[in-house]
Amino acid sequence: MPNSYAHRHGLTFLGAGIGLRREFYETLPCTGRALDWVEIVPENFLSLGGRSQRALDACAERWQVLPHGVGLNIGGPDPLDDGYVTRLAALTRRLDAPFFSDHLCYSRLGGVFLHDLLPLPFNDEAVEHVVPRVREVMDRVGRPFLLENPSYYARMPGGTLDEATFLRRVAEEADCGLLLDVNNIYVNAQNHGYEPRAFVDALPLERVVQLHLAGHERRPDVLIDTHGGPVCDEVWSLYRYVLERTGPVSTLIEWDQSIPSLEAVLDEADRARDGLREAAR
Repeated sequence: MPNSYAHRHGLTFLGAGIGLRREFYETLPCTGRALDWVEIVPENFLSLGGRSQRALDACAERWQVLPHGVGLNIGGPDPLDDGYVTRLAALTRRLDAPFFSDHLCYSRLGGVFLHDLLPLPFNDEAVEHVVPRVREVMDRVGRPFLLENPSYYARMPGGTLDEATFLRRVAEEADCGLLLDVNNIYVNAQNHGYEPRAFVDALPLERVVQLHLAGHERRPDVLIDTHGGPVCDEVWSLYRYVLERTGPVSTLIEWDQSIPSLEAVLDEADRARDGLREAAR
């Protein structure tokens, strides 16, 4: 897409990556398997030193490392955490990361961390609240910023917009990019009764810079976004559908619970890379 967000900001396609998790601190930096880039949860690396810092430094010597946060609280009513944003900016610069990302949600209320990524009401007031906060974070970090579509299990009261319109409004008015979590689209579509491909078509796909793929848990009456297993066939199919519309987009395999061997996660990254190659033909 010649006029895409990535093109305007000089962001290049990275390929297929995985997350740096504690279980891989020793094995990942030494792997001989194909891997294109690495993602970190910056909250785990804002304090320098120790085993985590050694693992991060070793990975940064081999691959591009990108921060994907969970603590920014971009949609919460609390003021932005000045110290957190300062440390995030320093880490992003130290990694020379071309962009950084977090979730379009709230995670703190009255100074208390909620240990969850909770949805916002899809309405004009939430758009007006989030947009200046996104712009402030981008200005302070000095890099392009991507917002991820979160999974959610209940609609917040007061919604007047559909989810796709809400995402579009925020991204366009803040002029930020999107990190499109394909598993979250599938989980939300199943739980809330909409067609996932129609949802994809309603998004500003020219703003998509990164994709996430992950596993989920199927229960009798709900799907739970666990990041605790392999990507299912339906999500792989939706991934291919997205790539047909966007072309190759940097893709990450998320596996955060019941973490298997590094080889198993890299196998999933190999499959994502195959999809990227197919999309490039």
